[in-house]
Amino acid sequence: MVAYAKSFLGTPYIYAGMSKTGFDCSGFTTFIFDKYNFKIPHSSRLQAQEGQQVLRAKSRPGDLVIFTGTNPSVRRPGHVGIVISEPGDTIEFVHASSNGGVKISKVEGTRYDTRFLEVRRVL
Repeated sequence: MVAYAKSFLGTPYIYAGMSKTGFDCSGFTTFIFDKYNFKIPHSSRLQAQEGQQVLRAKSRPGDLVIFTGTNPSVRRPGHVGIVISEPGDTIEFVHASSNGGVKISKVEGTRYDTRFLEVRRVL
């Protein structure tokens, strides 16, 4: 799943997009999970209700990582990505960003750290 998600690096961000021509964040995760017959909704808010919450330190490849939207003081889901790092490592994730399209980012030491809400295991 991680290799498949990474194959879309550089794909543009398109609001409400969920195809190879462009994705929004939840459209990207929905598209990737659908390839493996895991149905998740096209909404970061609803994806934050899928599966089970796991400890940040226990995140593993394929988990969903949930963030606030661009305003970290509004503590509700607004962005989502797919964890690509191993448990115990600094969390890296692949996601469709409105700033650069599909790319890889880190949580720790970035603005995503202040926006972090939780990790969800749906696989």
